[in-house]
Amino acid sequence: AKKTKKNMCKLAANTGIMELKEVSVSKRHERRVSRLAEDFVIEMLHITKEFPGIKANDDITLQLRKGEVHALLGENGAGKSTLMSVLFGLYQPEAGQIRKNGKEVVIRNPNDANALGIGMVHQHFKLVECFSVLDNIILGVEPNKMGFLQKAEARKKVMALSEKYGLRVDPDALISDISVGMQQRVEILKMLYRDNEILIFDEPTAVLTPQEIDELMEIMRGFKKEGKSILFITHKLNEIMAVSDRCSVLRKGRYIGTVDIKDTTKEELSKMMVGRDVQFAVDKKPCEVGKPILEVENLVVPSKVHKNNAVRGVSFNVRAGEIVCVAGIDGNGQSELIYGITGLEKPTSGTIRLEGRDITNAPIRERSKAGMSHIPEDRHKHGLVLDYTLADNMVLQRYWQPEFQNHGFIKKNAVLQYAERLIKQYDVRSGQGPATIARSMSGGNQQKAIIAREVDKDPQLLVAVQPTRGLDVGAIEYIHKQIVAERDKGRAILLVSLELDEVMNLSDRILVYYEGEIVGEFDPKKTTVEELGLYMAGAKKQGEAKA
Repeated sequence: AKKTKKNMCKLAANTGIMELKEVSVSKRHERRVSRLAEDFVIEMLHITKEFPGIKANDDITLQLRKGEVHALLGENGAGKSTLMSVLFGLYQPEAGQIRKNGKEVVIRNPNDANALGIGMVHQHFKLVECFSVLDNIILGVEPNKMGFLQKAEARKKVMALSEKYGLRVDPDALISDISVGMQQRVEILKMLYRDNEILIFDEPTAVLTPQEIDELMEIMRGFKKEGKSILFITHKLNEIMAVSDRCSVLRKGRYIGTVDIKDTTKEELSKMMVGRDVQFAVDKKPCEVGKPILEVENLVVPSKVHKNNAVRGVSFNVRAGEIVCVAGIDGNGQSELIYGITGLEKPTSGTIRLEGRDITNAPIRERSKAGMSHIPEDRHKHGLVLDYTLADNMVLQRYWQPEFQNHGFIKKNAVLQYAERLIKQYDVRSGQGPATIARSMSGGNQQKAIIAREVDKDPQLLVAVQPTRGLDVGAIEYIHKQIVAERDKGRAILLVSLELDEVMNLSDRILVYYEGEIVGEFDPKKTTVEELGLYMAGAKKQGEAKA
């Protein structure tokens, strides 16, 4: 009995020691987990967000370290913007949790996000166009004393921030009067004015010129040196390789993986994103040109911004079976040139002919009937009716045709079948198919819908303005193939692009545009990006621009 009692005491003692050891190990593990959590300034754990007909985010985990630039890469509609909207409080997730510095937080709205030091520059800017730059920056956090607005104090802070970060703006200019690049500076200053430490950039370079992109990359590097943490959504692999530390990839709403940029390549990232190898070079045979389809002679179009003309006596042509690209730095009058050609602006003088027919003063519908298609630079203002369904948007320029109407009544089944065909053919991702409201779609899928509609009209002339803006590499590859295929059918393509890689790879002829004039014409096989850059900046000008 004594021996049994002694053994039981020994066993109890050993058990107690083991329990103590287990507790000790458990506490060490907890401390280690806590230390690891402290390495991440933001953790989004197992986030799920659903919309009618689609699971935009399916159990996604994303972790952001302090002082890093973390890229978020994925196809159009992969769920990137949705995930960032959850972090910024615009959406509430169905499942998952968000932690800041290891502690769980609840973000019910953007005010909660700002209180936690989280700011966001949206893909489509959230600015009041009739307000000044200063008013937009301080909107919602206006400094006041005894109920009176203290603008002088706000102005000092804004100007100090703009000077410190190289984001120079005119605080008194109206948003409606400044360039897109300047508007983005205003959005960034809004974040800095609120002392945000976690900065979300959603497709920040989609509407910027190459020079503005370089400036933004430098600004982001400056933020990183200061210890700010950046989440960077982009489709442009060159930008990810240039400025990011790590990259997380989403595909169809699911998390694929996170990689260190120093250990990967553009090819590996693109394969993670689309699930296959992507061809970066445009595969096209030499063009076989035919008769002139578009002829522009001495065109003059006024500017809405200043008293000078935006288009000053421009002459050129686009022939059947060729891609002619207008290349230039944004803001030199390319928009007004296209507005004049497509009918969005009325020229003050000059002539525009389409297949020999004078369309200088023709309404937009008549131009469309005559064989012109237009992929506009602003998909929201000129490309879509955002509160219409996808099906209705697909027939905006064809609904009067017998195929889609009978004695003034729309054939709804015909419209739906047509929309379903284009959605499938162009891989337009939408939660409810043809019934999806255009406003609810991602920017990239809105762009694909416009391209599908305009190309399927089988036009004689396709005017494409920044057709791949905001598209992922897989979609860009597909759109480039479609444009080349239209050229090979004998169509005339007038392309306007700010992407010099796209200009060099896709064009058969390049017209360099500077301050409302064509200052040079080039064969992409016989010129360089550097030479084009000199002409685009106005440093050089050919003796006489060819028509």
